[in-house]
Amino acid sequence: MNIHKNTRDRIEMRRGISLLPNLLTSCNLFAGFYSIVASVNGDFSHAALAIVVSAIFDFLDGKVARLTRTTSELGLQYDSLSDMVAFGVAPMILVYLWALQPFHRLGWAVCFLYLACGALRLARFNVSALERDPRFSQGLTITSSAGMVVTSFLLFEYLGQQGQFRDWFILVMAIILSFLMVSNFMYFSLKTESKKNRTFTTLVMALPVLALIIVQPQITLFVVALAYILCGPVVTGIYAWHHRREYDLEL
Repeated sequence: MNIHKNTRDRIEMRRGISLLPNLLTSCNLFAGFYSIVASVNGDFSHAALAIVVSAIFDFLDGKVARLTRTTSELGLQYDSLSDMVAFGVAPMILVYLWALQPFHRLGWAVCFLYLACGALRLARFNVSALERDPRFSQGLTITSSAGMVVTSFLLFEYLGQQGQFRDWFILVMAIILSFLMVSNFMYFSLKTESKKNRTFTTLVMALPVLALIIVQPQITLFVVALAYILCGPVVTGIYAWHHRREYDLEL
């Protein structure tokens, strides 16, 4: 009897643990929904902050699922649907109401382009999740795209920049981000587990960046996001050149 009771207790505990990643994903979804509501109400600063909170929960749900070994197909699909709201719909509602309304049809058409490319990016990730190189992601992730949108908003608000330059910058940036998401450029995966011997080096490299973020957060975060966006084409070019050189040497 005690054996069966212990087994049932372990099963119930396992079920409770498996709910935790989905709970964090739900928090991600809620923050994305709140961002949309805040944008509609004209509170763009809180809308941007909510997207940042969504990104934190998005990072945590995958980390917790891997640590507790409770990854599942349901969790993968739920995470993607939540990401579509938090990093697809919410950022585009924000930028449209904040900067792209003067473009009228062109503005919402660009927002739709971003949404479509973001959905395709998530669908491609789900299909190839078991086949991809864990060190890289194929195409810019929708989370990183949203990060670029948010840091751009923070920079322009900090500088007090308004008018046509800001609006055209956001429009062109949204188009570029859309195509980067469905591109074949290789980006370093931000969710890859770091090896122990690289942890110290990574920490040392991150400290100056953290110091700059504390001193000048708006500018530093924008530069970091932009650098990550640009690293995709560079990494892909280096990767292709390296493999081409190996192929030539074999011949």
